[in-house]
Amino acid sequence: MKILISGASVAGPVLAYWLHRYGFEPTVVERTPAMRHGLGGHAVDLFGPGAEVARRMGRWDAIEAARTRIESMTIERFGKRPVHVDLSRLYAGISGSHVEILRGELTKILYDATRAGTEYVFGDSIATLHDDGSGVDVTFESGDECRFDLVIGADGMHSAVRRLAFGPEESMRRPLGGYLAVFSMPDVLDLGDGMVAHFSVDRIVAGYGVHQTGQTRAGFLFRTPHELRYDYRDKDEQKALLAKEFRDYGWKAPLLLEHLPAAEDFYFDSISQITLDTWQRGRIGLVGDAGFCPAPAVGGGTSLAVVTAYILAGELAAARSDLPSGLRNYERTVRRMVDLSRAIGPKVMRTLIPGSPTALKLMPFAAAAVPKLPTPVQRFIWSQNAVGKALSSVPLPDYSDLTRVPRAA
Repeated sequence: MKILISGASVAGPVLAYWLHRYGFEPTVVERTPAMRHGLGGHAVDLFGPGAEVARRMGRWDAIEAARTRIESMTIERFGKRPVHVDLSRLYAGISGSHVEILRGELTKILYDATRAGTEYVFGDSIATLHDDGSGVDVTFESGDECRFDLVIGADGMHSAVRRLAFGPEESMRRPLGGYLAVFSMPDVLDLGDGMVAHFSVDRIVAGYGVHQTGQTRAGFLFRTPHELRYDYRDKDEQKALLAKEFRDYGWKAPLLLEHLPAAEDFYFDSISQITLDTWQRGRIGLVGDAGFCPAPAVGGGTSLAVVTAYILAGELAAARSDLPSGLRNYERTVRRMVDLSRAIGPKVMRTLIPGSPTALKLMPFAAAAVPKLPTPVQRFIWSQNAVGKALSSVPLPDYSDLTRVPRAA
């Protein structure tokens, strides 16, 4: 059976890997003209059951080897003494299996794991979908046409599949009031493998080293009282918006922004959630950020995407002859995990970006204090917070008896 997956970032390749293992014929279509560079994108976290899925794919060692290696952070504030945070102890307190990795690096590892058993089509995207009950007729923007047994949208927060099959994005996007921007630049701050961050009310400016390239990744987080209007595909417009927001910030922000015009891997988006009542309609389904983005930078979305893609593939394999039933079973299985994940973003937004002078004063010391707690205490705290509860809410199923093709070497 032929399954079309839109999106080659994280959820798409994970889904393709397992579908191939279960005997399906996956095709992945990706709008970008070529595989993303392995060192692009912002840093993301993979932990808990997401790490276990990577192990079952035989890719955990490669993912660990590609980790960011950032072990310390210095928090600076206007007119105050810097605060130092031991990130290595903080990560150890999150999980025994935790990796921070550049999103592009993770994407490349997943692509390499799947390309032998998956057809990838780059530089194209889905233009129309027609589900007649027994299959889905797809027209691509290139003009090509093809019929598939199932179509899955794994194409992120601005999903084309979701727009075509479920309706306009505006009706299901919930802004949390914040924005994230990231881009690469020379290591003018001499960070090496370190990280420095500067906090003010409603603003964070940060830089962290990329050991593979010797560059710095500059990051900007900010909160606004009103939603900003911009074209999410117009990078020049977004760069101008970011420069305007931070033109009077001070600290090292002007030095970082000098490198903004030349940045080729610039990322900018709102910190928003995608909220739908259902992620399946006939023979069309959604997974990862396309269906239930918990919000970039604040919601554990990468691990959620990996786990839900794994479960989706398993439920489709279990249903086999009735793929719409597999989509419904997948939705029932991950529902609690997704519902709990939706509670994460608003809580993190209230604490991550200081919203008042009092929060600005207290937050750095809280960040420095947590890693000093004994690891078992940290892990207990982590298991009780929203992200920990969400990812542990569904035991990771074992679908190994459904495998129909030998595991790739």
